[in-house]
Amino acid sequence: MIPRRTLLASAAFAPFAVHAQSAWAPVRPLRFVVPFVAGGSTDVAARIIADHMSQGLGQPVIVENRGGSGGNIGGDIVAKAPPDGHTLLMGVTGLLTTNQHIYPSMSFDVARDLAPVSMAYTSDMVIVVNNRLPVRTLREFVELAKQRPGAMSFGSSGHGASTHTAAELFKLQAGIDVVHVPYRGSGGAMNDLIAGNIEMMLVQIAATIGAIQGTQIRALAVTGPQRHALLPEVETVTEAGWPGATATSWGCVMVPGVTPAPAIARLNQAVRAAIADPGVQQRLAGAGVDGAASSPEELAAFLVSEREKWGRVVREARIRVE
Repeated sequence: MIPRRTLLASAAFAPFAVHAQSAWAPVRPLRFVVPFVAGGSTDVAARIIADHMSQGLGQPVIVENRGGSGGNIGGDIVAKAPPDGHTLLMGVTGLLTTNQHIYPSMSFDVARDLAPVSMAYTSDMVIVVNNRLPVRTLREFVELAKQRPGAMSFGSSGHGASTHTAAELFKLQAGIDVVHVPYRGSGGAMNDLIAGNIEMMLVQIAATIGAIQGTQIRALAVTGPQRHALLPEVETVTEAGWPGATATSWGCVMVPGVTPAPAIARLNQAVRAAIADPGVQQRLAGAGVDGAASSPEELAAFLVSEREKWGRVVREARIRVE
């Protein structure tokens, strides 16, 4: 994981980091594809960043929601768009790291047909359970799951989503058998968790903080590297005894694979300037994510490591979409 402090420091020095910014400028409105339906944290973050980018680039940056197939539909649109710097993608964990492993075929190659611009945000996750489950800690949940192998279930926002793969990672680390129930988004899964139809979820903190604070569900552990400001009393998975289960959801800006370097450099500067803006940081925090920028090279290296990490999880957990 790229350290958050490094990412923010990198963004602060954006005006000095991109020498080639004057070599390219957009000549018409830019299309910013979000590969999910409107309303989720990815969509909200993209719109916040797009607003600021529009000011810096002198052209509107228009968010377009193209959901479906775990993000593959939106990814395909950008991968096959003209590589002229005018089409962007908000890439996320599942689309860029796990879909290539779980879908039997894809219409594009994420490593070849999409090029990195900058990290955009990170979002810590939390393991939550139904309030009626007789556990108060993550260790107690693991002990109960071992007593009931295959009898309990967890929900996710879909096959290959970070809410799915992060939970599978924890299952592997803890050595438990909890059945996966995929939903079309986290909302339905959360409703079933509250109702007691499923026992557990691993989900972005922003999507569940209201239910936690309203005591509708119980938080057992956060999966980030440290405790979260919104849940300071909740331990991390490392503190609970499973350091290998650390996982963070994230989003990043990508472009078609052969987009010229000057265009990528200018877009990188625009993203970094957005992330460095205190107002943008505040709005992103309100959406439940932490703004985090990077250089294209830093993001490229990060994607390689994430693909290796989640590829192992997919293979070991035998995740597959038919």
